[in-house]
Amino acid sequence: MMLDIALVQTTTGIDPAREAQHLASQIAVAAAGGAQMVFTPEMSGLLDRDRARAAQHIRDEADDPVLAAVRAAAAQNNVWVQLGSLALKSPSGKFVNRGFLIRPDGDIAARYAKIHLFDVALGTESWRESAAYDAGEDAVVAATPWGNLGLTICYDVRFPALHRALAQAGASMIAVPAAFTRPTGQAHWHVLLRARAIETGSWVIAAAQTGEHEDGRATYGHSLVIAPWGDVVLDMGEAPGIGHARIDLAAVATARGKVPALEHARPFRVIGP
Repeated sequence: MMLDIALVQTTTGIDPAREAQHLASQIAVAAAGGAQMVFTPEMSGLLDRDRARAAQHIRDEADDPVLAAVRAAAAQNNVWVQLGSLALKSPSGKFVNRGFLIRPDGDIAARYAKIHLFDVALGTESWRESAAYDAGEDAVVAATPWGNLGLTICYDVRFPALHRALAQAGASMIAVPAAFTRPTGQAHWHVLLRARAIETGSWVIAAAQTGEHEDGRATYGHSLVIAPWGDVVLDMGEAPGIGHARIDLAAVATARGKVPALEHARPFRVIGP
């Protein structure tokens, strides 16, 4: 079965109202170009490392203007949308980094809260996502007319067990929306995503943030579509815009038939030192 997809590569800023309008217009353009499903990056509505300023814009899911605009755009254009993620309020008083799968009627088909939070020191950059965000607890696989879609977000890509679990639960496609830093992107982005595709025999679809952002950060770009055998089908480079790809879901069974690693996984003990 063939699926026409589009990836929206953006340079998200600090004004959610502006980003909502931009996303809605990009979804319309992607659908007009033949996309049946549109993928957007992590933090599609707000990217602001000034957490006090960001907090003024972060809403409950029911009141979030970006989610409302994307749901409306999906319905108006009769297209599925994997909204990579939004910063939303959490009952704990912190925030949550939550992605959505939205049906062509605008209804929400699935939600996923980012499990692995980005707490790292890169030398020139330091990030502590857990200071402001609650981690999710549940892996999520959602049904679509073309096959099941596993949902992840950015730093999750470094945890192979999550992707294996999604594939073993029936995912033939895995979304990896991201806002990768430039240092980590240059070193690891392509190899990590190709590895996750090869290990699971799945299509990996990674819509990414790119460029110089209003809050002072810089992201790597290079939104990717990777086939189950590890081939890079689409690499959008660093420019914002829309990229299209046609993916063949039959390639999943072919790759997993050649190397049935999901079936060969066995429990084991670690001994030592």
